[in-house]
Amino acid sequence: MTKKLSAYEIMERLVAFATVSRASNLDLIDWVEEYLNGFGVSATRVYNDEGNKANLYANIGPEVEGGVILSGHTDVVPVDGQNWDTDPFEVVEKGGRYYGRGTCDMKGFGALALAAVPLALKRGVKRPLQIALSYDEEVGCVGAPRMIAQMADLLPRASGVIIGEPSLMKVVTGHKGGYAMATHLRGYEVHSSAAHIGVSAVMEAAKLVDWANQQNAKSMAATPSPVAAMFVPPWTSAHVGTIRGGTAENITAKDCSFVMGFRVVPGDDPEEWKARYLEKVAEVEAAMKAVQPSSKITVKPSFGVPGLVPEEDGVAEALARRLTGDNATHVVSYGTEAGQFQQGGYSAVICGPGSIDQAHQANEYIEKSQFEAGWNFMEKLVDHLVK
Repeated sequence: MTKKLSAYEIMERLVAFATVSRASNLDLIDWVEEYLNGFGVSATRVYNDEGNKANLYANIGPEVEGGVILSGHTDVVPVDGQNWDTDPFEVVEKGGRYYGRGTCDMKGFGALALAAVPLALKRGVKRPLQIALSYDEEVGCVGAPRMIAQMADLLPRASGVIIGEPSLMKVVTGHKGGYAMATHLRGYEVHSSAAHIGVSAVMEAAKLVDWANQQNAKSMAATPSPVAAMFVPPWTSAHVGTIRGGTAENITAKDCSFVMGFRVVPGDDPEEWKARYLEKVAEVEAAMKAVQPSSKITVKPSFGVPGLVPEEDGVAEALARRLTGDNATHVVSYGTEAGQFQQGGYSAVICGPGSIDQAHQANEYIEKSQFEAGWNFMEKLVDHLVK
């Protein structure tokens, strides 16, 4: 049998794997699978198309319905260009905090979930604890859907899912969805002194970016729905973060690329926002072609993450509130895999240790008190599954 490790010791192991999203996570998955196997728990992998990354899920306890899924992602954001005071891939305890990439987002939660496995087995849970670890959450929640679909088909149906994104152990019942479209404009190069016979991809792209500004202004002025009013800001926002194009100041730009992204409040239809954008794209493209027929705009989906809609009488919410004692209303504007679990037919809620303010930052950390609160939550959850 594998030596039982504390949650802290497991976090040390997980953080040591530099599973930035551009790299494979298989070394981490190998370690987790071996650890679970040491307790007689079989784990299942769900690979990406290239075979260099994998989700992992497992059922701990009896093969019956009514269990609880603990969900977390294995990837972390890069540390490139960040000024760290310590080795990012080593957990360092200092001043009541655990520093290291992923301690907060979200290998700390993954460690707590794995530490709960031998406790669940020892206590003899009557309903299963299920573990779900994904890849590529940080680049658009890419990996989880395959795993969710397989779990729904092959595992006993869990009563709810707790996604352990950092929420200061508060119960988060809703979040915005995310949708993005990669946009490329092909213009027509001429000397800028004859710009009237050329098509500047950069200047035409500016019209689409300004369209986003106009949509945000309209949304800001509108009266939000009751659900939207829970969020900050209480509307679907359009955003362009980076833009690239052009070759010289005195040449109309032949190419320009950017990603148009939307943070969609629950209740708004992402497809409707897509249709609005494509309508504006068609308008701009028609004007470009009127000058030079070879001009064009190409739009491709970049990523799409569904929002988490607050549930009426949600099982996961009720359980998380019972275990934490938190009865306040909390929603967030960032996206998670919770909406994907909800779309997969599961009751879902977000509740995890640490503050989202520390995620992705240099010198990322989780407060020791938060980590301890997370373990207290796991102990109460096992108690719940024993009854």
